[in-house]
Amino acid sequence: MAHTGDEPLSNRERNELDELRHRVGALESGARPREARHHPFRSTGSVLLILFAALLSLLSVIAVWANSIVRDTDRYVATVGPLASNPDVQKAVTNRVTDVVLAKIDVDVLVKQLQDAVSEKGVPPKAAQLVGNLDGPITSGLKQLISGTVERVVSSSAFEKVWVDANRRVHSSVDKALTGEAEGAVSLKNDEVAIDVAPIVAQVKERLVDAGLGVAAKIPDVHTDFVVVQSKDIGKIKTYMRILEIMGSWLPLIALLVAAAGVYTAFNRRHALIGAGLAVFVAMLILGITLTVFRDVYLDHLPSGASPAAAGAVYDALIKFLRAGVRALGAVALIIAVGAFLSGPSRIAVLVRNGCRRSIGALRDVSVSGGLRLGAVGRFVHRFKRWIGVAILVVAAIVLFTWTYPTTMVVVWTTVIVLVGFAIREFLDTGSAPAAPESRTTAAP
Repeated sequence: MAHTGDEPLSNRERNELDELRHRVGALESGARPREARHHPFRSTGSVLLILFAALLSLLSVIAVWANSIVRDTDRYVATVGPLASNPDVQKAVTNRVTDVVLAKIDVDVLVKQLQDAVSEKGVPPKAAQLVGNLDGPITSGLKQLISGTVERVVSSSAFEKVWVDANRRVHSSVDKALTGEAEGAVSLKNDEVAIDVAPIVAQVKERLVDAGLGVAAKIPDVHTDFVVVQSKDIGKIKTYMRILEIMGSWLPLIALLVAAAGVYTAFNRRHALIGAGLAVFVAMLILGITLTVFRDVYLDHLPSGASPAAAGAVYDALIKFLRAGVRALGAVALIIAVGAFLSGPSRIAVLVRNGCRRSIGALRDVSVSGGLRLGAVGRFVHRFKRWIGVAILVVAAIVLFTWTYPTTMVVVWTTVIVLVGFAIREFLDTGSAPAAPESRTTAAP
């Protein structure tokens, strides 16, 4: 009689067996005929599709940003709202409103009227002469009074509320402003996007009257514009922005499908996935550099009299969320490339995977020794381990793709959660159930 029995493999032996299977699979996949693996049309097609997907991803980020600025009121207000407290913008608005008020209050005429009044009242000649010598300081003092009043209005919380409320009310005109058809508080004319700051002038008028400058009550209702964006090329830019705004909902999906087609067409899909991730990352890097360079070009071509500091602040605010989208997509692309690399047969990838498996396996062994019993859960995870990993990745992809405006932190935390999910999967994988001992009786010849 002969007795045979099957003993369960240890965690170390199971990991080594999985790694050997992986290497054998890699060797078998590498044993295809050379002429089939290097078909020029298929390889070229894969490369072109991946490069086209990278270009579409660049346009997708811009399209989503343009679409959000036009259609999402909260997004638009969050973009331009902080400008109300920006010192450079406040200074530019103060100068603009001060010029308008001074244009309606002729300070020189007021001083002349004061001198005439002094002469008519029979004031002694020396006193009249003294008043005449003070025309310069009086003029300067009145101008400082007006400028100081405007500055206090613009730097107050009331101005921030007026600014935000006005932008929220006129957001429906932004779409027309970008297409050059607006007639409301936001308009596009003479190659500039401007906001009517008449409410600020009205508040300044009220404060001047309260300060004793009664002549300010005669200031009529003035509609004056504060230029937000100004460029001789804005007429061309708005056309492209309009096209991207229309395509904003579909371009990201098209880019994803083209990238998937490029990876599927490739002979080595893991290498193609790495290439796609790196191509999109480089595209985001190029876009980020372009935004920085374009800022300098834009400021260098400002019309005379414009405030470069205020224009720079407005530019930075308008592309704030665009930069956030560039960083987020760049992070996703880089993470995908690194993940695809670590799943491969390279020495570094194998060392990383083995190190993680052994560490998690050691923790599991300690837990099992302490009384933890995984039982059916461990066997279930072992049986469907691959599909569980696929499910984790699919859920992460859905979260990132459906998140309204994912940031870099959203990408980082999603990656952390994915890694934790894979670690839990590895921890619960206790292997298949040990086979029941079998006894066989063999008759001796």
